Amino acid sequence: MTNIDSITLEVADTAAAERFYAAAFGITTQLRFREKQQPSSGFRGYTLSLTVAQPADVDSLLGTAVEAGATTLKPAAKSLWGYGGVVQAPDGAIWKVATSAKKNTGPATREFDAVVLLLGVQDIVASKKFYTEHGFTVGKSFGRMYVEFDAGSNPVKLALYRRKALAKDAGVAPEGTGAHRIAVNAAAPFTDPDGFAWEVATTQSLDA
Repeated sequence: MTNIDSITLEVADTAAAERFYAAAFGITTQLRFREKQQPSSGFRGYTLSLTVAQPADVDSLLGTAVEAGATTLKPAAKSLWGYGGVVQAPDGAIWKVATSAKKNTGPATREFDAVVLLLGVQDIVASKKFYTEHGFTVGKSFGRMYVEFDAGSNPVKLALYRRKALAKDAGVAPEGTGAHRIAVNAAAPFTDPDGFAWEVATTQSLDA
């Protein structure tokens, strides 16, 4: 149950979304798409992150994302934690590309170490308890601020962040209503305390 197979994004045009993500990030198996127009406005309560090895990779991936049609929410910059920036895809999903490194060790490779799904939750303690009861193992935990679950070799990692803090990190207002427009594909279906849906994984992926 703790193995996240992929993420499904609800978009207006699946073919356009496939083209965008292939051109922007080179993502294939970790994403799936379906056409569904559930009402949604403002912050959808989650972000997706690509963790990379060095700043050059951040700049390369953010650059191709903008060229493919993404909107810059936070230009790439150094921080206490490393280097990163945030963009919003044409479908509305928010993506952060970041590295803990502050210096380059070679030319950009455009490879990413992991895809991380960060869920913005109202109550970190309650959500942490919910996911541990569903079989997840905590990898890192910082009180009532942030929880990261051990993903092993899984293609997608899961983390929890306070909703307002996650929105601030993404460079958007925390207010939002309606559907999350995202589903997590795993071994068993359930819905978490903040309304994020988990569905049984199917075989259809971006590169199908």
